[in-house]
Amino acid sequence: MNTNIHASISNLKPFDYSKHYTSHFINQNWVLVNGIAKKKAIYTFRTDNVLEIKRSEDTIKTAWDIDIKNVFSVETEDGLIIVKAYFRDKDILVLDHQDKEGFAMFINTTDYDMDINSVEDIQEFLKLKYQKKVVDTIYHHEFYYIEKSEEFGPYKVEDLNEKVIQDEISPYCFVRDINEEDYSRRLRIADLIQEI
Repeated sequence: MNTNIHASISNLKPFDYSKHYTSHFINQNWVLVNGIAKKKAIYTFRTDNVLEIKRSEDTIKTAWDIDIKNVFSVETEDGLIIVKAYFRDKDILVLDHQDKEGFAMFINTTDYDMDINSVEDIQEFLKLKYQKKVVDTIYHHEFYYIEKSEEFGPYKVEDLNEKVIQDEISPYCFVRDINEEDYSRRLRIADLIQEI
């Protein structure tokens, strides 16, 4: 992988056919981030190796293929390009050019209701996406809290919030996720409540 990509976009995971093909890749609406200020393009990779590229009212159909080493060949207006695919998560796809410097970054708008037509729209999309991810993570996790050198829990955030409302515990008690071993993150109940 091009080192510029790794430095620019953290936590990229290489495309894995068994994990990503059906759930993350195929029949998803991928908006090309590069050049969106000039012209919006939506890429949809179909199961029959057809790539649909939609720009304004035009839809171009071209071809794509993948080899056994998960290297993609994509037919574009500029000719055949060879890329490797990486995911940041299910909503961010990066195609790293293998023959030249550079990469294309896409965001998955399949389940997103708003139209994305500008850099500002992309920023709003990412902001909402990660806020929702934080809230979902907090709601579905359980936490221990420590008060007067004694540990209690685990509790869901709603339960901790209720205890704070009932004045059973202080919102300033430190908490740790059930998957953490200590309280070194210095996270308090109030911090969790603020996010819900």
